[in-house]
Amino acid sequence: MFDFKGKRVVVCGGSRGIGRSIALGFARAGAAVSLCARGAGPLEATRGEIAALGVTAHAASCDLGDQQAVLSYVAAAGEALGGIDVLVNNASGFGGPDTEEGWQAGLSVDVMATVRASRAALPFLEQSKGSIVNLSSISGYMASTRTPAYAAVKALLINYTQSQAAMLAPKGIRVNGVAPGSIEFPGGSWEARKTSDPKLYNGILAGIPFGRLGTPEEVADVVLFLASPAARWVTGHTIVVDGGQML
Repeated sequence: MFDFKGKRVVVCGGSRGIGRSIALGFARAGAAVSLCARGAGPLEATRGEIAALGVTAHAASCDLGDQQAVLSYVAAAGEALGGIDVLVNNASGFGGPDTEEGWQAGLSVDVMATVRASRAALPFLEQSKGSIVNLSSISGYMASTRTPAYAAVKALLINYTQSQAAMLAPKGIRVNGVAPGSIEFPGGSWEARKTSDPKLYNGILAGIPFGRLGTPEEVADVVLFLASPAARWVTGHTIVVDGGQML
């Protein structure tokens, strides 16, 4: 649906699930892609899939909770690709419970990795008049007794996306977000909950009008739209991709 030939895309948290589908989606559309994650195995596998599509593929292991690691990765990605046109902030620490550890995981990865990667990419994005897409969640739109820390940091990202958009518009940079609902893929948390917590899984399933959970590709398509010229007059918005789950 989209043509990103000649564009350079960085995906923070791109080795599996939604991030992997985003990276592959841009690569299939012709973009050169850099991605990072902590796990070397899945990271190299996804890099190989991208390279097989005949585009430039760059990957590096990175702890996105580490400030210097984030700054170093984005700089290296920009150099490897020859610039940055699109930055996708997809990483999550999945810090759910209302505990010190839960909050720290969400704040250090979901929030501060987004802040730091965006700052590091800014010199490149200013040159390309590019765009940023931040991954939030429908959890950011509602109260949560099960994962209050996760919901809070995702709400923060929705607000920060608006602030970023206002700050960066004078530089010609658009900033938008995507808030997925419950997404299922092999090896993902919802697939695991089918057996580990069928009551929770079936409860979520029953609340989705289309009768199924979403796929990573359905989220990736919206990310590509927001980064494309088709969304050239869209900034500061977070698009819900949930099959009506919030209804």
